[in-house]
Amino acid sequence: MELYEVMRSTPAAREFTGDPLPDDVLHRILDHARFAPSGGNRQGAHVVVVRDRETRERLAELYTPAVQRYVAQSKAGENPWNSIDPPGPTPEEIAATAVPSRFTRPVLDAPVVLVVLVDLAKVAAMDQDLDRVGLIAGASVYPLVWNILLAARKEGFGGTITTMAAVREDDVKELLHAPDTYAVAAVVPLGKPVKEITRLTRQPVEEFVTLETVDGERFAADE
Repeated sequence: MELYEVMRSTPAAREFTGDPLPDDVLHRILDHARFAPSGGNRQGAHVVVVRDRETRERLAELYTPAVQRYVAQSKAGENPWNSIDPPGPTPEEIAATAVPSRFTRPVLDAPVVLVVLVDLAKVAAMDQDLDRVGLIAGASVYPLVWNILLAARKEGFGGTITTMAAVREDDVKELLHAPDTYAVAAVVPLGKPVKEITRLTRQPVEEFVTLETVDGERFAADE
């Protein structure tokens, strides 16, 4: 499959068939994905391959508080979990919100779940002193996560990046025996997608790329 085709047709797969993901295929996926860039080439990521049913059930449980807030805010017409606006629903309303199965089924149904962690002692976070949520350290781990999904697509498999478990990071780290300096970057269920999606909908370049300044002229190809 040609590179641009893979890039334009790698969806967030959340429904999986019962087909297994063999170790040799998973190893090949990870072997190619590992060439993702990381700050200073420190390669501070650590991937845990989870197949054990009890571990996956516990991970799904740990999604609960994040999903409850996400759903409650969505129903209130808010952008869930954005770092600018506090949630409108009360803590009591959030705690009473049911957890739709669509948020947890991928972790339970996928033949394999990858938990991607990153050693914070190895990654640079130039924005650590800014008065906002940190983003920069993610540059040393999320290229790897995306490479995993691209490689999975190439192999006929798929998955999605989930981050709900990060709300209960200490519990995830305890579950996986992760060191104190580790952080949870993503939980990625992988498997054979039920639906083969080949066309994705995204905003055109002209909608989010401008020249010189944020309010500058929209960037477009020459006619």
